[in-house]
Amino acid sequence: MVRQPAVADQFYDGNPTRLHYELSKLIGPAREARPAKAIVAPHAGYMYSGAVAGAAYAQAEVPETVVILGPSHTGVGSPAAVMTSGAWSMPMGTVPISEDLAARIVELSDYLEDDALAHTYEHSLEVQIPFLQYRQSNLSIVPVCLKDLSFSVCKEIGSAIAEAVRRAGRPVLLVASTDMTHYESREQAEAKDRLAIDKILALDPQGLLETVRGHNISMCGVIPTTITLVASLALGASSVELIRYATSGDVTGDYRQVVGYASFIVE
Repeated sequence: MVRQPAVADQFYDGNPTRLHYELSKLIGPAREARPAKAIVAPHAGYMYSGAVAGAAYAQAEVPETVVILGPSHTGVGSPAAVMTSGAWSMPMGTVPISEDLAARIVELSDYLEDDALAHTYEHSLEVQIPFLQYRQSNLSIVPVCLKDLSFSVCKEIGSAIAEAVRRAGRPVLLVASTDMTHYESREQAEAKDRLAIDKILALDPQGLLETVRGHNISMCGVIPTTITLVASLALGASSVELIRYATSGDVTGDYRQVVGYASFIVE
């Protein structure tokens, strides 16, 4: 199966030349990148959150294999869906699934399922791929689409991903796709997002999930981020850096109802 782009010309430019140029502006000039266990990056339209995402992609090494974890906005498919075969057609070239790693991740988890349907129209993973392609021309991916899960399930999935990465015998980057607070005033969004950001910086996945739920923070990718933190810790992560935080109001000038965006590098 070859998945076709669902949000090209909506969230990002579908013309490969223009898209590459836009990414060059969002990521900036080449610099020495650092090894990372994971990146956390937003997934709104590039005009809104692309600079926040690009700041993290500019600083982290992107190996040939990347596991992308994103939330389900469509509600389609299984609660924890992995596309284990085929490829994703994208404007800047087709990206194959890393089939050996995808199969191993599913094999090691009681909750992850082989399900391509969940990925058909989901944008949260797709918008990360052009950034990854810009930084790594020989990219292969494992797409993981997630609905609302308990922390115990998040912990099991994160542990399975970490074990699969350990067995892979090659560098693997994890990418968690999330936006932060949705459609509150800038003051409210920044205050709520700070609570979640502090838990991410503390490498506290359970605390993150409990904080987001306890304070009604509309962080759509809290499950992917929680799982990514669990996996990163299992792989020896010891620090997280907040690379950039912004809101949609910084682009639109409307601060009455904003969406928050944050990017992090986990090392």
